[in-house]
Amino acid sequence: MRWTIKPKPSKDKVQQLAQALNVEDFVATLLVQRGIETFEEAKHFFRPTLNDLHDPYLMKDMEKAVERIENAIANQENILVFGDYDVDGTTAVSLVSSYLKSYYPNVATYIPDRYDEGYGISFKGIDFADDNEFSLIIALDCGIKSIDHVAYAKERNIDFIICDHHRPGAFLPEAIAVLDPKRDDCNYPYDELCGCGIGFKLIQALGKNRNQTIDDLILYLDLVAAAIAADIVPMTGENRVLAYFGLQVINAEPRPGIKALFHQLKKQTLDITDVVFIIAPRINAAGRIKHGNHAVELLTEFNFEQAQQFASEIEAYNTERKDLDKLITKEALLQIEKNKEKERFTTVVFQEDWHKGVIGIVASRLIETYYRPTLVFTKSGDKYAASARSVKGFDVYNALEACSEHLEQFGGHMYAAGMTLKEENYDNFKKAFEKVVQETIHPDLLIREITVDSEIDFVNITRKLSRILKQFEPFGPQNMTPVFLTKNVKDTGYGKPMGQDDEHLRLFVKQNNSEGIAAIGFGLGNKLDLTTHQKQFQTVYCIDENEWNGKISLQLRLKDIKIDS
Repeated sequence: MRWTIKPKPSKDKVQQLAQALNVEDFVATLLVQRGIETFEEAKHFFRPTLNDLHDPYLMKDMEKAVERIENAIANQENILVFGDYDVDGTTAVSLVSSYLKSYYPNVATYIPDRYDEGYGISFKGIDFADDNEFSLIIALDCGIKSIDHVAYAKERNIDFIICDHHRPGAFLPEAIAVLDPKRDDCNYPYDELCGCGIGFKLIQALGKNRNQTIDDLILYLDLVAAAIAADIVPMTGENRVLAYFGLQVINAEPRPGIKALFHQLKKQTLDITDVVFIIAPRINAAGRIKHGNHAVELLTEFNFEQAQQFASEIEAYNTERKDLDKLITKEALLQIEKNKEKERFTTVVFQEDWHKGVIGIVASRLIETYYRPTLVFTKSGDKYAASARSVKGFDVYNALEACSEHLEQFGGHMYAAGMTLKEENYDNFKKAFEKVVQETIHPDLLIREITVDSEIDFVNITRKLSRILKQFEPFGPQNMTPVFLTKNVKDTGYGKPMGQDDEHLRLFVKQNNSEGIAAIGFGLGNKLDLTTHQKQFQTVYCIDENEWNGKISLQLRLKDIKIDS
């Protein structure tokens, strides 16, 4: 791993902020590094309010979208709420459909089948709308490139409102309204909302039109927080506000479906990490293993006993997902070894019987071993389908765009994408993708990086600091958990490996004459030798609270260890 220490901000800015907030300089440094330079900005950061949310009508086409929905209601039209099968899509569909159903009955939902229809708007979904007399489709978390699909629907007198957050292509679909802050002609002040976030702006606009206040919409924020956490969008601006209040809803009055998911796990309070690792994988498991409809059923169910039944079924899907994930990862690693592809700039693997629902997770797993842009292909009908994952700092979407002549379709983000191609194009695409990555990636990006916020001494680690850092939450991209570097560290002699295969490490460390502090390093069991026999080392870590027998103590969550140079 390479350790990269963030550049030190202006000393004057740091000191001015430290004085204004009455905090240590290194705390003010953390804030300035996050773009917070004044007392007023710090106030918004530490004390978000729902008043910080932007007017939804600042989004291009919002008035058109609201007018079309209100006309549909006035004319008793049937409305179909359509969305992708992942967490962002299913939460968005659950949010918009449940809001509309709160005052209008002619609303139904549609999630495409991952295996039969694939990602995004499908012709089959439009045919379903046509057969069942739906004249308006609200598409969430998809549709920004669905030019042919929207035209197909138009021929059948079905209108589209598209709510998406992916990058548009050269042309937009001819929908009644296209809500996407990433449109070049959209001047909305924040363009990093997830699909469910766009859905929330739509119901915020509808609510405003009906004289509702933001307080009337708070109950939907548990869904928005789940989507923000799962979709790994920046934890800044509106996302931070929505996630902050969404977590409050999750912990105080979550909808029965979300409560049922963590009720089974006997966990009392959830933070954003729990949402990422407990709630999101289970919601995702429905679409990966069975059908995304199961997630929507769970998230829109208001009877807790029924929600528990749905959650139990989803738990079974999640168990199956984990088993498949392990098996396919093992097979993919063997394939890389067998084909002697260790020295490549990319990982591209294929096996026709791999489960399409877990290839994205497998791609992420492979990056843990071979840190480079990774594509995992499987057979989907008569085509090959893949999920792509990237390394920090490299835009895999741009790389796919450079190889698009070999692809049938593709879409996604900088770090995650999906695509399909014809079988006969696989080898040429694989060569082209390797060539593009080799020519465009900086060699440093192929070494896993730990970004360090600040170097501090152990004497700085206090309960007060821990309380301040907790107020930095919720964490996420562009507001990650602070990582600190400390040098001249020694273990007090209690260091030992942990875990079934000794893969983890537990230490009790000191620096010079500081008090000792417990430290745990997940996946660092192989670093034990660097800490024995009073060797002096340096380490990068996060500060955690550990609760044991009702007592709370501070501990370090180690990220890496190196011998002092």
